[in-house]
Amino acid sequence: MGGIRMLALDLDDTLLRGDLTISYRTRGMLKKAEAAGVTVVLASGRAPRAMERYARELDMHKRPGFLVCNNGTTILSSETGKILRETMLPTDAALTVFDLVTAEGLSIQVYDDNIIYISRKNEFADQDEKLTGFRQVVVENFRAMIAAGQLKLVIPGDPMLLRPLETILKNFLGDRVTIFTSKPYFLEVLPPATGKGESLAWIAAELGISRDAVMAVGDSMNDESMIRWAGYGVAMKNGDERIKAIASFTTERTNEEDGIADLVKRYILGKRALPADARPGR
Repeated sequence: MGGIRMLALDLDDTLLRGDLTISYRTRGMLKKAEAAGVTVVLASGRAPRAMERYARELDMHKRPGFLVCNNGTTILSSETGKILRETMLPTDAALTVFDLVTAEGLSIQVYDDNIIYISRKNEFADQDEKLTGFRQVVVENFRAMIAAGQLKLVIPGDPMLLRPLETILKNFLGDRVTIFTSKPYFLEVLPPATGKGESLAWIAAELGISRDAVMAVGDSMNDESMIRWAGYGVAMKNGDERIKAIASFTTERTNEEDGIADLVKRYILGKRALPADARPGR
């Protein structure tokens, strides 16, 4: 079984196909891995409600397990839905982000249950609505909503505008927050030292699993911390080139080609040896 005891999977463009479904073959392969003793963890930028469907498709509601939501700010029990760990943004830093982003003429959005709260209407929030199935609500006094406390902020916009904004925010705020792009048109702001990697470290400690027995798979920059932390950080063939550059190795198939099913069959259920000389940070 290759020594892997925990398998962490991003959702969009990793586990999910372009039509936002998990293939029958992939579901079956993951259930076989669980039957062999591997703990499967879903780790996504999505809010809890947007992850429920996929957890149920994998029968994760029938057993103890973990869902990493909001890119790591929230960890849920897959069986009970109970919040096991949650980290809030520092209010002063969040308000600074709002002021800087507003001055640049861009909008901000936050999530609660099945609602996307937005500071102003924009085409990228419309895409998010289609992706998550959540409805949009425009909030007039958005600054007050941020002051009340938030898990993360999402700044939607044209990638050409978000790239320089990311640099500005990182230079201005330093280590007071965590900043990355989840999709090219989404810049995300999280609490400091928070991400999927930190969440996996917490779960692994709870389960008594060494990081060397953890495999994490993703495609985008919001997966960076878990790909760096895991003993085997794997990038999708269809992933961002920056993620491929730091990964232990890359899948041989894309998300549209059942890349996760192929990975599990080869390296977890099969006899193909894991690359022993390609561990990030080693």
